[in-house]
Amino acid sequence: MLKRLLRSAAVQAFTARLVGLYLDFALRTTRWTLVGEEHAVAATAGHPHIAAFWHERLPLLPALWFIMRRKGATGTPRVLVSKHRDGRFIGAVVRRFGVEVVHGSSSKDGSARDVSEKGGAASVRVLLGELQAGQHILITPDGPRGPRRRAAPGVAQIAALSGAPILPVGAQTSRHRILPTWDKMLVPLPFGRGVIVCGPPLLVPRDGWEASVPLITAALTEAADRADDLCPS
Repeated sequence: MLKRLLRSAAVQAFTARLVGLYLDFALRTTRWTLVGEEHAVAATAGHPHIAAFWHERLPLLPALWFIMRRKGATGTPRVLVSKHRDGRFIGAVVRRFGVEVVHGSSSKDGSARDVSEKGGAASVRVLLGELQAGQHILITPDGPRGPRRRAAPGVAQIAALSGAPILPVGAQTSRHRILPTWDKMLVPLPFGRGVIVCGPPLLVPRDGWEASVPLITAALTEAADRADDLCPS
């Protein structure tokens, strides 16, 4: 009965609201510093970009949009989620932060992992359409199932086909908890200090995009590690 209750749309909507309220409070009471502001400003003011970050820091990334809005950024970034209930839950949470949800495959894994995988081609088409319409998109290249901190090919394929640069992003807070999940997801606590790091954008060539996958992995890890160094617990 408990499992049926947790699968209830009403219970999921209520839980998503609670999670969204908590994250909103925790992120807004954190004192944020933006490192690499020139890269972030160029990304939001110019052509569409792909903001990429590791899945473990997903709860921190709405803070980037808080900061950029204060600096005059406009528009609504897009994030891909599946039509599965897990994806709908994530969508209900992130909408609170001014992020629009687009739906990929109906499988539990709605990420754009590889165009050769089932559902991958549909997800890539969705994201390419958003980029062609002038929208920024957000991607966790190792989510939602890992391996941790290893970029799947989909992000490089999307960048290569669209011509959109990838903005590597990392984040950290001085007050947080780490969940016992596959990605060691970090949950912020209120009233701490926070750092967001934006690295130089990466351009992926249309031909030979495969060589860019390890470069994307390295850039995201470098951004995350620098945020850790600048904001120790």
